[in-house]
Amino acid sequence: MNPIIKNAPLAPLTSLRIGGAANELWTVDSEAECVEALRQLDQSGEPFFVLGGGSNVVIADAGFAGTALRLAYEGAEHTQRDGETFAIDASAGDDWSLLVDALVEAGLSGVECLAGIPGSVGATPIQNVGAYGQEVATTIEAVRVYRRSSKKVEELTAAQCGFGYRSSELKGNTDLVVLGVRFLLERSQLSAPIAYRELADKLGVELGERAAVEDARAAVLELRRAKGMVLDEHDHDTWSAGSFFTNPLLTPDAFARLEDRVAEHRGDGPPPPRFDGEGGLLKSSAAWLIEQAGFSRGERRGQVGISSKHTLALTNLGDASAAELIDFAREIADRVETIFGVQLRPEPALIGIEW
Repeated sequence: MNPIIKNAPLAPLTSLRIGGAANELWTVDSEAECVEALRQLDQSGEPFFVLGGGSNVVIADAGFAGTALRLAYEGAEHTQRDGETFAIDASAGDDWSLLVDALVEAGLSGVECLAGIPGSVGATPIQNVGAYGQEVATTIEAVRVYRRSSKKVEELTAAQCGFGYRSSELKGNTDLVVLGVRFLLERSQLSAPIAYRELADKLGVELGERAAVEDARAAVLELRRAKGMVLDEHDHDTWSAGSFFTNPLLTPDAFARLEDRVAEHRGDGPPPPRFDGEGGLLKSSAAWLIEQAGFSRGERRGQVGISSKHTLALTNLGDASAAELIDFAREIADRVETIFGVQLRPEPALIGIEW
């Protein structure tokens, strides 16, 4: 394990560049070191949290009164299964965006629409990371975890992970720490069927058709850059945690009430976006609701703003505090709930922050 850093600033380790220091920063360079560190932390009773790529987290200005455990180990192994199926065992500390690039360049299909998403591999099953019609849940075979209660490493099947929209049984489960993920991908020069209208239009294909896997990745990266969703230290629109709010999932009755509220608020305007969700739920668009509530791209509060490229991204304009960010996020969520009766939920992990 790397030398322990006392009173370690955490803001530079996050894409938002916001937050205070941790009492200690432990950086591990292998899975074995990670497991040993977890056992030591549990034995000492020291509070800790796991820090991966830092792209989906907001850390309080006061920092964290405990240890930040940073996963810096990498390495992915490829094994051919039957036919054209390959298993990829990736370490939790692997850079997700670089892994997707390598897999696409190797002619493997199934994660190309998740290109350009910052962060670590270990975070992907926790959030069931998804974009442009793909989710990691569709390609994950198993997740390797350390179970703190039993002090053992075990493997969870995809079914045991309980994947849902931007969620899983791993999310918020402090007993389990992700050590690695095994993906099953197809060797193919064609992408998985394109399931997102904007991407299909960009590629010039119909929904459900396939495109060249390299073309699909390139199109996704172009779309993400246009929305400020590819990290660029010179572009403050990318100093964010990605989409700050998840799209709301509503029962049919709740969606009908939303339609009534929208009609009351907008008169003859268009109804709210509607998509089929899981378990009979209906999904609407958080970005659309935010815009209809009167917020606009580029709007700012002090050193925090809504991205000029994407309504769902809250950005650090240079010297923002976590308090400023959360206050603006609550202002947005409160107004949406007041007008439309829909509660917006933050997508990033909040460290030392109550919502």
